Amino acid sequence: MPVIAISDEATGAAKTPAWALEIFEETVRLDELIRRRIFQEVAESGTRADPEERTRVTLEAFGRNGFVVLVDDRQVTELDEVIHLRAGTRVTFLKLVPLVGG
Repeated sequence: MPVIAISDEATGAAKTPAWALEIFEETVRLDELIRRRIFQEVAESGTRADPEERTRVTLEAFGRNGFVVLVDDRQVTELDEVIHLRAGTRVTFLKLVPLVGG
C-alpha cells in the first residue's frame, strides 16, 4: 500500500508543503487519483463541500488545461492513463498561470 506525496504548485508562486495520500493499489488511473485526493481534502477540511461536484469541476479543469499533473516529474496527459505507484511517489498538481501580454 503506497503512501504518496501530493503537492500543489502554481507557476511563479511559492511551493506549498506536500501531504500524504494512502493508495491501496499499486496502479490507479489519473481520474481516480484526482477523485481520491478531492475526497480526502474535503473530509480533512471539515467543510460541507460536495466532493462529487468538486471532482467533476476539477476533471473539467484538467480537460481545459487549467492544471497539469506531474508524477515523479513526468507529465500525465490523459485522465484514463494508468499511473504506477510506489512508496514515495510524488504527485504535483501544477496550476498554469498565463504570461502577461502573452
